[in-house]
Amino acid sequence: MLSVAEAKQRILAGLPLMPVVQVGLNESLGRVLADDVIARTTQPPLAVSAMDGYALRAQDIGNVPVTLDIIEEIPAGHTPAIAVSSGQTARIFTGAPMPAGADTIVIQENTTRDGDRVTIRETAPEGHYVRPAGLDFATGDTLIKAGRLLTARDVGLAAAMNVPWLRVRRRPRVALLTTGDEIVMPGETLGPAQIVSANNFALAALIEATGAEPLTLGIARDNEASLQTLAAAAEGTDLLLTTGGASVGDHDLVQSALAKQGLALDFWRIAMRPGKPLMYGRFGSVPLIGLPGNPVSAMVCAILFLQPALRAMLGLTRDAERTHTAILGHDLGPNDRRQEYLRATLTLNATGESVATPATKQDSSMFATLARADCLIVRPPDAPPATAGARVEIILLGGGNIGV
Repeated sequence: MLSVAEAKQRILAGLPLMPVVQVGLNESLGRVLADDVIARTTQPPLAVSAMDGYALRAQDIGNVPVTLDIIEEIPAGHTPAIAVSSGQTARIFTGAPMPAGADTIVIQENTTRDGDRVTIRETAPEGHYVRPAGLDFATGDTLIKAGRLLTARDVGLAAAMNVPWLRVRRRPRVALLTTGDEIVMPGETLGPAQIVSANNFALAALIEATGAEPLTLGIARDNEASLQTLAAAAEGTDLLLTTGGASVGDHDLVQSALAKQGLALDFWRIAMRPGKPLMYGRFGSVPLIGLPGNPVSAMVCAILFLQPALRAMLGLTRDAERTHTAILGHDLGPNDRRQEYLRATLTLNATGESVATPATKQDSSMFATLARADCLIVRPPDAPPATAGARVEIILLGGGNIGV
């Protein structure tokens, strides 16, 4: 059996990088930037006031109080018409351009106005409350680098840079094929030996949250004809993801059925728990990842292998795993030769440290336990017993690509 690290390396080595497409800003959130974004304007384009107040010459208010003549009012978006000379000032509002001759701002709270004259009660140094041209950025500045996952802040910055379109990586199209006679869709009538499909919806949501596009092919029944018919629809997609049927039982038909249609298998067993019967290969020209059928096994494998695969296809270099450490909440026995991933909840102890407490039952069919979990405790192969209070490695569970 392959180690988790080797399996991941082999999967990532065979994946294509998605081509580049152009999208509008309103479609760019959560996309991966393909080209650097260069400012097409200077921000602010000229010196502006940072406050409501009076624009004047700092040398005129060395001694206060002093009364000055108001020569004009300058709202934001209007161009000053008169230069400020000695003994003069202009009423100015936040964001408005500085008039020629003025070099500082006195805020309105430190003044008393009487008609067309204003008494300045406090001094202000040159440049006080003045935002110089280019304070934020200048035309030609590279502000967002290629390979970045675009957040709401990035979208706003691109807009401020006067960039209406962005070149991003196309979303990978992932064909999702669920297998098993026992599987029915939510809301359908359940037979006595059937279960509702959770994998189909959980995996589609994970695919979408990671920045890819799920294409559901349906539920293949446990016969070759059904598997082959539905799998054929994956042609032209970027990745085929199957769930169930990846083992070697009499009814685990994915390998044998798809081999007759050109499946070239790379590996199918991983030294991990849950998720041992993970499969990887190529179905014609389409990379194929075959996940176990048990819901927890499928999702843990998706977190460990599918998410990094999709991120690699999008050109993201950071792994999808968010590995940290925490204090173990209760004792654990020795581990066997498979790397283990235990569902656990996180709390804070009296000193503010994270405590990871594994669920008492870790059966791979218990999806509710996974939904309640905050993290996975990672136990290396042949790990010795661990006592409460020991520091353990964890993988945080949480959202996908999109952030602010």
